[in-house]
Amino acid sequence: MRASLIQLSVSDAEPVSERRARAVALIRAQEASDLVILPELWPLGAFADAAAWSAGAEPLDGPTADAMSTAARAAGVWLHAGSIVERDPDGPIYNTSLLFSPAGDLVRTYRKIHRFGFDSGEAVTMGAGQEIVTAASDFGVLGLATCYDLRFPELFRALLDAGAELLVVPASWPERRREHWTLLARARAVEEQAYVLACNAAGTHGGVEQAGHSLVVDPWGRVLAEAGAGEQVLTVDFDPAEVAKARAEFPVHRDRLLGIPAPVQR
Repeated sequence: MRASLIQLSVSDAEPVSERRARAVALIRAQEASDLVILPELWPLGAFADAAAWSAGAEPLDGPTADAMSTAARAAGVWLHAGSIVERDPDGPIYNTSLLFSPAGDLVRTYRKIHRFGFDSGEAVTMGAGQEIVTAASDFGVLGLATCYDLRFPELFRALLDAGAELLVVPASWPERRREHWTLLARARAVEEQAYVLACNAAGTHGGVEQAGHSLVVDPWGRVLAEAGAGEQVLTVDFDPAEVAKARAEFPVHRDRLLGIPAPVQR
């Protein structure tokens, strides 16, 4: 299969409508790909302030979702459209990822569970997701996570137990912690014996320089491809069957003694 990670540059100076149009054009240019991925919170920026997030929050049928649906359908690709600030009419705002089928249908959403900021930022502004989310695709089961989630291995072990074979991680990871980004992406791939497709943002927004360096890691922890620091489309060909092969050749998960899911009562 072929995956294209669109390492979109996000800046405070560019209007949301123009960035949305750029993203659509970049997606539509990936017709040869099977899966296309965008970064976290690219419409508004992951380091915007609470007022900007609140003012720019959208419902799941808002302008960004509509544009992403049209782009996925036009390109004929599975599209992980990164994440948006979702406005829930009955609750808080959320950092919500959107997954579209090649028909343009919104097939899954994932509300980010681990919110970054400690006592500020999204940690106090946005609601926390409550659900582990996977999605069956034409090339395997996708496990959905977002940025700061990468630091919590228990989430990825839960995704493994839910059948995930490809772990998709959109992010807006800062340059000052870039080494953590690469290290954790590789660690999650080795732990779960799964592909990790980690799409980061480029540029500077909210005064925070983004790390870029999106990467695709195979189930053995090998980096198949890695982007640079600027805006770039990183396209990688790989074989999803390598997941089953790695798990059969090195069946480490059979030796788990802790955190094993309870047997299903029938």
